Amino acid sequence: MELGAKLKEMRQSKNLTQEELADRCELTKGYISQLENDLTSPSIATLCDLLNALGSNLSDFFHEETEEKIVFSEAEYIEKQSDGMIWNWVIPNAQKNMMEPVLVELEPGASTGPDFPHEGEEFGYVLEGKIAVICAKKQHPAKKGESFYFTANREHEIVNIGRGKAKFLWISTPPNF
Repeated sequence: MELGAKLKEMRQSKNLTQEELADRCELTKGYISQLENDLTSPSIATLCDLLNALGSNLSDFFHEETEEKIVFSEAEYIEKQSDGMIWNWVIPNAQKNMMEPVLVELEPGASTGPDFPHEGEEFGYVLEGKIAVICAKKQHPAKKGESFYFTANREHEIVNIGRGKAKFLWISTPPNF
């Protein structure tokens, strides 16, 4: 953090000159200039006085917003392969979020395996091939361009019932994968 630049920005946003800020804090204009150019560092007490004069406090001054990551590249995906199935977590660390999207590829005849009843909802969109969504032992076929949605309060799994590879986006809330 560039302390001086931040103090200068705060001073300017309040339309204060260096001299006006110095007067409010019983400091010299030269000292304010040195602070803003990072030529010296204030004591904690002096920094508190400056921040008070600028309508702020230590907590707000040092609080830095972390920018939310919005776009993720394929290089950031986490991939797991097993038994004719490829799982791609397309949002890294999504299990900390409200929903968890996974890109799933199934070879012909492969299955995600049974998922036992749990709280939440499941949504999917078939990108390629033909699958069957099995909920409570009942089969619901879905092909490319179709979607599925169900509450996860009963046993469920997805099976590739086509001749070629099946690929679908599967989103669970809360995260379950």
